[in-house]
Amino acid sequence: MRPLGKTRRTVRTVPPAKTAPKTSRIGRETPRIGRAAVAGAACAAVLAALAAPARATDLATAANGSGAPVTVNGHAPAWALKDTGKPAVRFRGLSAVDRKTAWVSGSQGTVLRTADGGRTWRDVSPPGAAELQFRDIEAFDARRAVVLAIGEGEASRVYRTDDGGATWTESFRNTDARAFYDCMTFFDRRHGLAMSDPVDGKFRILSTSDGGRSWTVLPDRGMPPALEGEAGFAAGGQCLVSAGSRDVWLATGGAARARVMHSSDRGRTWTVADAPIPAGDPARGVFALAFRDRAHGLAVGGDYRPDQASPRSAATTADAGRTWRPAAAPPPAYRSGVAWLPHSRAAALAVGPTGTDLTTDAGRTWRTVDTGSYDTVDCAPDRGCWASGEQGRVARLES
Repeated sequence: MRPLGKTRRTVRTVPPAKTAPKTSRIGRETPRIGRAAVAGAACAAVLAALAAPARATDLATAANGSGAPVTVNGHAPAWALKDTGKPAVRFRGLSAVDRKTAWVSGSQGTVLRTADGGRTWRDVSPPGAAELQFRDIEAFDARRAVVLAIGEGEASRVYRTDDGGATWTESFRNTDARAFYDCMTFFDRRHGLAMSDPVDGKFRILSTSDGGRSWTVLPDRGMPPALEGEAGFAAGGQCLVSAGSRDVWLATGGAARARVMHSSDRGRTWTVADAPIPAGDPARGVFALAFRDRAHGLAVGGDYRPDQASPRSAATTADAGRTWRPAAAPPPAYRSGVAWLPHSRAAALAVGPTGTDLTTDAGRTWRTVDTGSYDTVDCAPDRGCWASGEQGRVARLES
């Protein structure tokens, strides 16, 4: 992504935001312990806890049909900050493997990994990378991960580890000064894509079929022309997302219209649709996407500048991104990350510098449930939900 608040050819950074209390009442996801009944009850517990106390009973009742609020192990779930020991680092890259294991990446070439639920963190940063900005990370398990550094020219790089970060291999270094890579996604452990801002008038797509060990630039014949000033936002690793084995979506901003592009053939051909999120300025557009299947998706964004309002910061699609509808009650401000709650067809979280919002109706309405600053959010199927952001902040949903 291009810089926020600077000239188009610099690295965008979102302004710092205030911090939040150590633990905040923002619940979130469901465990995958069992099947529908167990998962449904757990999700109900999270939804109840995410609401303010006055609404907890109502949300729990709506979620599980009972007349009393639900808890997990007798406690209400909440975000709990985990001490990373890196207060000077902003973690915009996040990959939740499970409840115990997560990877984060950020400024100063930093990559951390936890295998004990965030009690301890291991600094597994690639050597010699202190000048890089790691804005996206995709982890397959506790040992294998791929991390993307963003920026113009050779600042855009990809590294892969197969031993938990003990060693890294640089698998891609951008040699085109016109390219600026923003985000990355994987369909499975072998197939993935990364995207660059437009080169010669079209977004550039990088492809791997060996788990990120090697990369190839795809032909751009199937890519629609970019609008003047259009680019991606490397704000939280969610400007390029996938669902299933072949579908992928790309979020844009910075132009007269915010748009979402969709490919159903792993990035070779694309269609494009306008998104009803603020545009018309380099600081505005769609910052993050999340799809729970190939049809149903969420888009969040707005204007990242703290002194600018974002009245239409969220939208939904039910047709794979062919059309988008604005949220009836969107988050109150710019949001840079979004994730569906596992095992739920209607609940999701959106995060940004001013707070976390919950939807329980598939994105039609949102309600602020926490005021802590986070840049991105990610959830694993086993109830492992994590968020990360400025000042070394990483949190996990706990109960």
